[in-house]
Amino acid sequence: MAKIVYLVGLVLAILAVVDIFKKPISLVAKIICAVVVLATSWIGLALYYLWAKNHLTEWFK
Repeated sequence: MAKIVYLVGLVLAILAVVDIFKKPISLVAKIICAVVVLATSWIGLALYYLWAKNHLTEWFK
């Protein structure tokens, strides 16, 4: 069971980082967002997918 949870988290983290790097923001902003999402684990993933995903381009204009 723990392996499944780990794999789901890993896949979601990879998808989040790929999605962040597709955004039209600066490279520094992309790296900062990716590090924050990866460092905060499940909480960061949840916040990214539920809220921050649609607001990144507004924040880093």
